[in-house]
Amino acid sequence: MNIRVDSLLVGAERAVGTVVIIDVFRAFTTAAVALANGAAKIIMVRDVEEALALRSAGVGHLCMGEVGGRAPPDFDFGNSPFEASQADLEGRIIIQRTSAGTQGIVAAKQATRLYAGSLLTATATARAILRQSPAEVTLVAMGLDGARRSDEDELCAIHLRNLLQGRSGSPSGTRDVILAGPQIPAFHDPTKPHLHPADLDIALDIDRYDFAVLISCEDGRLVARREAALNCGIWTPTTS
Repeated sequence: MNIRVDSLLVGAERAVGTVVIIDVFRAFTTAAVALANGAAKIIMVRDVEEALALRSAGVGHLCMGEVGGRAPPDFDFGNSPFEASQADLEGRIIIQRTSAGTQGIVAAKQATRLYAGSLLTATATARAILRQSPAEVTLVAMGLDGARRSDEDELCAIHLRNLLQGRSGSPSGTRDVILAGPQIPAFHDPTKPHLHPADLDIALDIDRYDFAVLISCEDGRLVARREAALNCGIWTPTTS
């Protein structure tokens, strides 16, 4: 298995094989929470207008996401995992648009299998990939707006690489390095209420869920669903 770590929107565009698009703060943390909280599926799109049009057409029930970190007008939810954890999402179809994560999903046109990655689903995602035994794996850290690298996405990619290569990694070390990074103060800044302090706590709750977030094409749309651990095979990291 050849594992490549890449970054940003250009990395998503050139990613091949089994691809994991990583967005820890906060798109795919929010997506994982929404699926765990009962959402039936998440349709991932590039544009705000597309999201609103799909909701208006009855394709989905709720619009979730951000532009510039904040919920666009007429969206039901922002890009907050805490907000998603408090909402009644049972059986609902969500349409998600974000500035980095969903852009990467849309751009990963060369992927043969596609996952939305976060620290919440790291081990389950590694299990899912190893069960498929792909020849090529690309881990893409989306960063800020898909244009600037960020600690949390790069470190999540490294953590996933360690798991895929049979090492246990260091969840506590990964978390500690991220907490020392430049984005952390924003989650405690009262002038940025869209960044809830609980978003940070949830995003760094490594392996909170035992499912991967698999993206598939359904009726021409990119749809995220849970891939349960029981479908991912059994995998235990070896020490080396």
